[in-house]
Amino acid sequence: MNSSPLPPPSATGDDAGQPARMLREARAVLHAESAGLQAMIAAMEDGHAGDGGLGAAFIAAVEGIWSGNRRVVVTGMGKSGHIGRKIQATLASTGTPAIFVHPAEASHGDLGMLQKGDAVLAISNSGETAEMADIISHARRFGLLLIAMTARAGSTLAQAADIVLLLPHAPEACPIGLAPTTSSTMQLALGDALAIVLLQRRGFSASDFGIFHPGGRLGTRLRRVNELMHTGESMPLGPPGMELRRVIVEMTRKAFGCMGVVDAQGRLLGLITDHDLRLALGRDLDHTLAADIMNPTPQTISPDLLAAEALRVMNDRPRPISSIFALDEGGHAVGILHLHDLLRAGIA
Repeated sequence: MNSSPLPPPSATGDDAGQPARMLREARAVLHAESAGLQAMIAAMEDGHAGDGGLGAAFIAAVEGIWSGNRRVVVTGMGKSGHIGRKIQATLASTGTPAIFVHPAEASHGDLGMLQKGDAVLAISNSGETAEMADIISHARRFGLLLIAMTARAGSTLAQAADIVLLLPHAPEACPIGLAPTTSSTMQLALGDALAIVLLQRRGFSASDFGIFHPGGRLGTRLRRVNELMHTGESMPLGPPGMELRRVIVEMTRKAFGCMGVVDAQGRLLGLITDHDLRLALGRDLDHTLAADIMNPTPQTISPDLLAAEALRVMNDRPRPISSIFALDEGGHAVGILHLHDLLRAGIA
């Protein structure tokens, strides 16, 4: 047996045209899938109730889920199932309760996951997926809202559904027309559209999104000051009549590099920093008061501010600051945030 390595590919003849051909084929796939999306956009234009088109069906699906406060049970087999899992995840993370139920597993006990009042989003390009028969029958038997996402209006799934999200005809990008490509791209995009319109219908905000994404970089960016700040006895605070000697003790004990000067009600009157303290060390420690050396207009933030925005406030100055007080609407000091808190949280 000849065990010598294969010779390197030649840069002449047919091989020389391989990169150009591969890019041409790749562009053809993208053009085919883009054409499918454009066809779907056109099918949704000017949709209104009663016209029987994709636009009207889409509106009915949104209203059916939102007005009924329904959980969405997504189901699909094969490639449609993979797309369905992603649609379910997007729905759930944007405020619409959703689960994925595998149609084959549904026939072996998972139908118990479906509840009264659910909406079932069944995805099948052909509309004739045999494994979906039991979940379709269950939805009909218990009066669940059945939304079909399919490319065939006359299919078994479409005929059984309350609402049909009918995908327009578009050739698959696969050259032999068999592998789901354009069709799965259209399914995914339509699922994204459904999730985002429901998000907007619910008035879902960035802070709501952060609740469902507490982990990872995204969750970190959406954390707020009130989640990281120090409160209560941890805050370095003192009255305007506090002697400089006691100010030094309070600042040293709390180790924030500053002290807030507050009135009897806890409203912030000013701030003393390490820099202010150094300038005042030549004064009489027992007769110089906090009010004598404080900055009466310190930079402050709201406890509801995004932590990332608080970092910008702290850095967007000629001399960046390492600690900042958070005040409520009445001007009361409710917390203090240190740069180290932002570092620990992965924000700075």
